[in-house]
Amino acid sequence: MNRFENNMTRRFGMMLTGNLFISICVGCYRLSGMGVDAFTCLNLGISGFIGMGFGTWQLIMNVFLFVFVIIFARGLIGAGTIVNMVCVGYIADFMCWLVLDTAEINMTFALRIFMLLLGCLFSALGVAFYMEADMGLSPYDSVAPIIEKLSKNRIPFRNARVIGDITSVVTGVIFCLAGRDSLAMIIGVGTVINACFNGPLIQFFRTHVSEPMLRAKAV
Repeated sequence: MNRFENNMTRRFGMMLTGNLFISICVGCYRLSGMGVDAFTCLNLGISGFIGMGFGTWQLIMNVFLFVFVIIFARGLIGAGTIVNMVCVGYIADFMCWLVLDTAEINMTFALRIFMLLLGCLFSALGVAFYMEADMGLSPYDSVAPIIEKLSKNRIPFRNARVIGDITSVVTGVIFCLAGRDSLAMIIGVGTVINACFNGPLIQFFRTHVSEPMLRAKAV
């Protein structure tokens, strides 16, 4: 295998791993019952309000955002974009079904805390992996780079990510209240942690994990 093929294999593997981590993250947040990440908060709030399955609505929302990515940041589209758009919501649904309905695991407080921490870890690590793979970003993860680009770098990535996350959380809460659904399932300490710290954590993992992995010489 030549150097180019090895690099492409690594990038493709990192893209798939990153999207799998993000799917696990969403499932973990939902199982914790202590609040979900910002984009999931938005989609759970709206899907509950209109009475649609989470995975299906998330796909629709991704298609909607995809249009803006085509307009403002076409270069961010790739294989990873499609994988993320189609797979994450449904894999998270499957994970929740597997744990709660099939295995019927009792989500104790300690287990919920564990799921929350696991979700935080997989959220930032997953985005860092598939962003570094550079094979396309999800429509939602393209929002921060688009803001950074349109502001001519006056708003750095980490701040743009926080702006997008907080906007998503507020919108999700509004729809959840309008639909008279339980706020406890979509917003909590996990939401606050993710909205405020996900951007810096993604940058940390890109610098210390995903970048070194991609650039490491093959043995």
